[in-house]
Amino acid sequence: MRSILIGVLSTLAFAVIVYLTVVNTPGWASVQKAFFDPQTFVESIPRVWDGFMLNLRVLVYSVITVSIVGLLLATLRTLRGAVFFPLRALATVYTDIFRGTPLIIVLYLVGFGIPGLQGRDGVIIPPEILGTIAITLTYSAYVSEVLRAGIESVHPSQRLAARSLGLSHAQSMRVVIIPQALRRVTPALMNDFVSLQKDVGLISILGAVDAVRGAQLQVAQTYNFTPYVLAGVLFVLLAIPTIRFTDWYTARLRAREQAGSIV
Repeated sequence: MRSILIGVLSTLAFAVIVYLTVVNTPGWASVQKAFFDPQTFVESIPRVWDGFMLNLRVLVYSVITVSIVGLLLATLRTLRGAVFFPLRALATVYTDIFRGTPLIIVLYLVGFGIPGLQGRDGVIIPPEILGTIAITLTYSAYVSEVLRAGIESVHPSQRLAARSLGLSHAQSMRVVIIPQALRRVTPALMNDFVSLQKDVGLISILGAVDAVRGAQLQVAQTYNFTPYVLAGVLFVLLAIPTIRFTDWYTARLRAREQAGSIV
């Protein structure tokens, strides 16, 4: 009860401070009208929501492609033997380049470079496909490093035990190593997924009418910035379930590891 009371009082004190420092300022009325206008908010929902559906489609496509390419890169970087050195080197160069290059630059290079290779008579590629390719190139590098860390964290005895049972290298990875690695790096992968949910909004720079571009078009008509707030709210609502699941799984994993211990 004492902890609950302290929490309630601290929350009320924080609310009062926010009211006195933000809401009660002289320019709050103009800011509220420019960014938090209820009428503009409601009127912008159809266009921004239609664009948000495009973001969701790109997100689904990107999750699938990033998972496949990231796992492939992680597997290549964990191959042993001198004969696999070219593959390891190629995977290393790939991860170094795309982990160091900002996503927005990759979007420009892919979005305007690939269509330029086809010439004037080339096939028009939809911006959502180009955006998915750029996001896959960038996030595969991050995800592959997370997966590689998980694979290397599995004790070597697990690999040796699998090989002693007659399993091949591929079977050992598929049945023994990768399942353990995925359980260990799930929180880190979920954090990358949250970042991916936000970055799909950058495909608007390629001309895709997603939530961000839909909000921009609505702002151009109403001269009010409330549609941007609406787009931000949609992305936050999309990220909250993933964030809460990540916290729950991390706490569950910590409790399992500390079971029976005295902290």
